[in-house]
Amino acid sequence: MRDMRDLSVGYAICGSFCTHSRAVRTLERLRAEVKTVVPIVSEVCTTTNTRFGKAPDLLRELERICDRNVIGSIAQAEPIGPEKLLDVLVICPCTGNTLAKLAAGVTDSSVTMAAKAHLRNGRPLVIGVSTNDGLYTSARNMAELLCRKNVYFIPFRQDDPKGKPASLVAEFALVEDTIREAREGRQLQPLLLPAAR
Repeated sequence: MRDMRDLSVGYAICGSFCTHSRAVRTLERLRAEVKTVVPIVSEVCTTTNTRFGKAPDLLRELERICDRNVIGSIAQAEPIGPEKLLDVLVICPCTGNTLAKLAAGVTDSSVTMAAKAHLRNGRPLVIGVSTNDGLYTSARNMAELLCRKNVYFIPFRQDDPKGKPASLVAEFALVEDTIREAREGRQLQPLLLPAAR
């Protein structure tokens, strides 16, 4: 598979707060393998403190890992397109809200602007879902995006089939493999993983 050392990868995080610790670990792994990682967060991540962590702590950690400022606004994300800043853009975790906006072409956040700006260059967008309604109202948005050119999904699974039967979460350990396949124009398979036990 293609070497990733010379890539510039955008890594966007949405407000699936329970998966932020996994996203940070993934970002650390990716940073060790890729020359440039540009951290991007949705606006809700810049202001919301939860039981999973405080917003300022998350931003500081992302900037420490990536050694660059976090993109957290539409204005900061817009140059990604015209300046061709990224080879690949990863959104992981991607919430159902962001999935819906991407499917409908709505650009009202830093993450959706980053995606729109990046896709105009015909380069891969990699999505890692994390949503409690993945097999409910978000299912049609996922199906819409699966049909789009240059859009790829990190394989995902039901994380709690009995307690939350509609909930889906990407397998964060497959981010790098999905990037490699996306760079070759292929969707990493299998897309649907066995449910968590």
